[in-house]
Amino acid sequence: MGKWVVCSAWPYVNAVPHLGTLIGSVLSADVYARYLRLRGEKVVFVSGSDEHGTPIEVEARKRGIEPKKLTDKMHEYVKSLFEKIGISFSNYTRTETPTHIEFVREFLMKIYNNGYIFTQEIEMPYCPKDKIYLPDRFIIGKCPYCGYPHAKGDQCEKCGRLLEPTQLIDPQCVFCGSKPEIRKTKHWYFDLPKLTEVLKKFIEEHPHFPDNVKAFCLNWIKEGLKPRAITRDNKWGIPAPFPGAEDKTIYVWFDALLGYLSATKEYGEKIGKPDLWKEYWLDKDTKTIYFIGKDNIPFHAIILPAMLIATGEDYTLPWQVAATEYLTFEGEKFSKSRGIGVWIDEALELMEPDYWRFALIYMRPEVRDSNFTWKEFYKIVNSELNDVIGNFIHRVLSFTYKNYNGTVPKPGELTKADLEFKEKIVEARENAAKFMDNNRLKLALNEVINVAREGNAYLNNKAPWDTIKTKPEDAATTMWAGVNSIKSLAILLEPFIPFSAERIWKLLNLPGSVHEQKWSNIGEFDIPPGHKINKPKPVFRKLPPDFTKRINETLRKVRTSLKRPEVLK
Repeated sequence: MGKWVVCSAWPYVNAVPHLGTLIGSVLSADVYARYLRLRGEKVVFVSGSDEHGTPIEVEARKRGIEPKKLTDKMHEYVKSLFEKIGISFSNYTRTETPTHIEFVREFLMKIYNNGYIFTQEIEMPYCPKDKIYLPDRFIIGKCPYCGYPHAKGDQCEKCGRLLEPTQLIDPQCVFCGSKPEIRKTKHWYFDLPKLTEVLKKFIEEHPHFPDNVKAFCLNWIKEGLKPRAITRDNKWGIPAPFPGAEDKTIYVWFDALLGYLSATKEYGEKIGKPDLWKEYWLDKDTKTIYFIGKDNIPFHAIILPAMLIATGEDYTLPWQVAATEYLTFEGEKFSKSRGIGVWIDEALELMEPDYWRFALIYMRPEVRDSNFTWKEFYKIVNSELNDVIGNFIHRVLSFTYKNYNGTVPKPGELTKADLEFKEKIVEARENAAKFMDNNRLKLALNEVINVAREGNAYLNNKAPWDTIKTKPEDAATTMWAGVNSIKSLAILLEPFIPFSAERIWKLLNLPGSVHEQKWSNIGEFDIPPGHKINKPKPVFRKLPPDFTKRINETLRKVRTSLKRPEVLK
């Protein structure tokens, strides 16, 4: 039994996360964490609300409220949405907790005392009208690398380059639109170049980093690592712990990256094991995996390892960085201001969580950007979920209930077709595990769907509706195998659609919960003859034929009636 920390990128709580955020980090991490638990691994699954930094201050200023008032409401709301969609966090916390604040300050002081942080006086944009410096999201302008006109002061979201505010061309203050002036200010810097060789070796020799992560990082290093400012002049954030930095706060990215560690620490405190985090983060046998969007690769594959190394302690370095490409919506980028996309609370009003979970994993942008369309969503739900999986389950259970009084029949001698079907389930289990281990969740889901596909083909081939009259023993064998295969299918589906998997488990009238089962039991036909199943009912329902024509109108109605916290309106 191994130890794992599954880390999902911390969503900014300046707005409700949308479907792209869900598939890029949170949902993908949940599927993987559930899979590991079925494998019998010890798993701590952590994330939290990223509530510090300029994005929050920008949103709070727009609303005329204090940042903490915004993040208090947002954290609780977003947390409730993740619970509704079935995200099985060990600890979903926030960056404003005492545990996190204390941990970050102590951690950064270790780096400081080891000589990896230095001070430097720099020139920064300053808005004379608002009387504030303009770091990160306080300033926008043209990207000096790709020319994107709306690049922010910390990163261009089009080309992914990390930026400094002074690099922007034609900059302007996000609050008043005025052109800033340049003033001098003192900041504390993380000496990333000092770690160039050790980071290069770490990445080049890493056995598990995917090619896109390695290529991105090595190119970054080749261009020359630069010191990164670790402090900011804005007021909202963790107070910098360095001597002389009393009026500064910590740059939100350094703050949030350490959240994976502090969230594990807080989890241990909650369950009465305050030193539990050390068992995970200071043990070389622990595997840490990070589910993120591709724009966050440098922070997780370069800056985080650098920080961990700079403490001089034997911290567990990233075992895997599972970075997804981008999900677009009907060919366009998600945009709150233009109403393009679907946000999680809207999605949950439209239909049940498992439909979203299933469809998003099916569309997951694993190796290239993918495009969410309502037409594709309709096809996935009606064809794959209903016609393949739902149909197979209902065919087996309804036939068994009707013809065997709801009792699993006693099988006869297994034929070649029976044995081949059983073997295909074992094969799907192994293939799905292989894909999951390589973070190809979409391909793993296809293996699960194939079990139901093979099940439908098996039923059509064995034709128990005919053999029950001519070869009753063969029909009984078919239905015994069919019911047992549905047990395996329920376990296979658990990471992807946990609510539906539990409903299938209850229809089978099996003890305990599907969430407590073992991956190794998939393919074992151990439901005995004589076992009573419950009265079958369809696990899924089809979307209506006019779904794609009416969905935009339905979504508009949902947006009008949605009851969000007052601070979000």
